[in-house]
Parts: sequence; structure tokens; C-alpha cells
Amino acid sequence: MSKRPRKEKADTRLVHAGREPALYHGFVNTPIYRGSTVLFPTVAGLEANDQAYTYGRLGTPTVRALEEALAELEGGYATRLTPSGLSAIVATLLALLSAGDHVLVSDSVYRPTRRFCDHALKRLGVETTYYDPLIGDRIKDLIKENTTVVFTESPGSQSFEVQDIPAISKAAHAAGARLVMDNTWATPLYFKPFAHGVDVSIQAATKYIVGHADAMLGAITTTEAAWPDIARTHEDLGLCPGPEDAYLALRGLRTLGVRLARHQASGIELARWLGSRSEVARVLHPALPSDPGHALWARDFTGASGLFAVVLKPVTKEAVGAMLDGLTLFGMGYSWGGFESLILPFDPSAYRTATKWQAEGRALRLHIGLEDVGDLKADLEAGFARLAAFG
Repeated sequence: MSKRPRKEKADTRLVHAGREPALYHGFVNTPIYRGSTVLFPTVAGLEANDQAYTYGRLGTPTVRALEEALAELEGGYATRLTPSGLSAIVATLLALLSAGDHVLVSDSVYRPTRRFCDHALKRLGVETTYYDPLIGDRIKDLIKENTTVVFTESPGSQSFEVQDIPAISKAAHAAGARLVMDNTWATPLYFKPFAHGVDVSIQAATKYIVGHADAMLGAITTTEAAWPDIARTHEDLGLCPGPEDAYLALRGLRTLGVRLARHQASGIELARWLGSRSEVARVLHPALPSDPGHALWARDFTGASGLFAVVLKPVTKEAVGAMLDGLTLFGMGYSWGGFESLILPFDPSAYRTATKWQAEGRALRLHIGLEDVGDLKADLEAGFARLAAFG
């Protein structure tokens, strides 16, 4: 498949990356390829196994189109797709770690990542140390002789700490370790991981890439040096996404630019509005100048998505329940990145080990969808009225 000129702007590349209509009779979208068996024309061809496609689990034109597009957008060497974001995390850690190794993981990481480290990796003889996400270059003090991976997520899940990725990368590489980053929040559009020293970038493509809350998908993009380990383990694990999921992600990718711009604008407007509310103690959103991570965000990121959090002033659990139960536009459900607005209460205090979660009151994570901002404000305002009335 021919490569688009990399000098083109991101919005143009979102439309054209991974697309070659001439190969599919002029149809602008790569078709959905469903299949397991791929036929070889001759015994010699079968023995050589050198066709572009040899078995459905190992890739189809639909899957390859999305992989090529994501690799181009992130600025990496190549991409492999997995059935979910968590499976992308698991495959990456299994590819880069062996029994006796040590991995450093941000304390603000996605909770299922922590569970995999605490359960499966521990059972396999891999030691995990959690670190303060704000550690920066001081992470060098935690690196051991057997540290092979430093795992980052920026901003952090739920609490949105921004990590100094270039500083952490420099320290990791000086010690011979690889830097892995979960880049789901910013997407390839708003953070370029390989320009900041990342070796392997992971995305839960379920979120903003798919963009419509109707498919599960993960993506692993790597440097050329890290690629052999990732590709081999990906095949060994038998990972392959569903064809419809890959197609839906390709469709979502084409509108990622316009959707993210709307998510960003609406998210920042609502974050500022919430920050002015008497019920809110503080807002956790890196794009706001008041946020502790704003300077790093402004230095390294080119935009913000629609996911952030607020900490309320002290109220009872029942009052928060009254507020949330009556919302009509904000749904309560896991995941994010779709067209719909979501809200969830959270408390990470029970599973932080390197840092202590300190909050004035109860915390809420919000994903701002594509609805009218005024309508979303009205929904939340009615919720705050219920919260106040509950006492």
C-alpha cells in the first residue's frame, strides 16, 4: 500500500492514511474481510509462505489498513491490533518482560494494568514497583539492574497527572530500559509519543479511534528496534481483532479530527464552568492553567480530549447518588471516547501505593461528548440542585 506524504497536515492524513481505493475497484473504504482460510495458488507458494496474507488470524486487508494508518499517525515503525486496550497492554508487557525482570509502573495507571502486574506478572516472576507519576528524571533512582520496562500513562487515569515523558525516557534509555506509554487520552493527534522518546505506544482504540461506543479494539505501535519482540509475541498469543471492529475503527478514524476538536472545546468550557461552581473544590484538567500539570501539557501536547475529573466539596455518598441518578444526558457507564457524555464517581485511595490520594470530597470523572454544551450544563445544574436538596 502506498504511503501518503508525511508533510501533509494531520487532518488530511486522517482522511487518507491506510486507504488505497484503486486496490478495491475504486471504493473509498477498505472492505470488511471476514475469513480464516487464505488459498495459495501452488505448492511452491504454500511452502514459501510469502503471500501478503496467509491466514485470517495473521491479518486481513481491513486490519492492515488500520494498522498502517495508526503507525503513520503516531509516527511509529509499525502497529499491531488487538481485541481490546487491555489486551494491547498485556501483550506489550509479556513481549518486553521475562522472569526475573523488574518493571516500573506509574501509580496513576489504568487499574486493570495494575491488576495484571500484581497478579499475572507476579506469578510469572516479574517484580513491579509503582512510582509517583510526577517523579520526572528522579525515576533514575528507582531503576535497578534488572529494570527492563518503564510504563507511563499521561495524563494518568482518573486523576490526570501529566508525566514528564522526555525526562523519564532519557533516564530509562540511559539504563537500557524501554519506555512504554498508554497514549489513549491524547490519541496520535494530540501527542506524538515517538517524538518524545517512547519505544512502544499503546492505545485503547475502543475509545476515541472508534469514537462511537460500538467496538472493542487495542493498538500497539512501536519503534523499529522494539518491533520484533512485539510482533513475535502478538503472533504467539494468537491475538486478532474482529473484522467489523477494525472496519468501525477505520470509519471512526476519518472523523477523529473534527470529533476531538469538539470534545476538547466542550470539555474545556465545562471544566471552567464546573470550576466556578460552589459545589466543586477543584477541577483536574491539564489544559486549564490552574492545573498542576498544565506547563508540561502545554510543552508536550497539542490538544486535550474530553475526559477530566472534578473533586467535590464534602458531601455524603447519598447526596452524590441523588445528583447522578437523575441525570438525563450524562450516562453512568465505563469506557469513554464516544459521542455520548458520561459521568462516574471514583475513589482511587484503595489502590494507590506510591502516592496518597488526597481529596477534599468525592470525585467524579466526566467524559464530555458531542451534545450541546448548554444542555449539558443544564443537566449538571439540575443535578447540583438535587445534591443541595439532599442536604
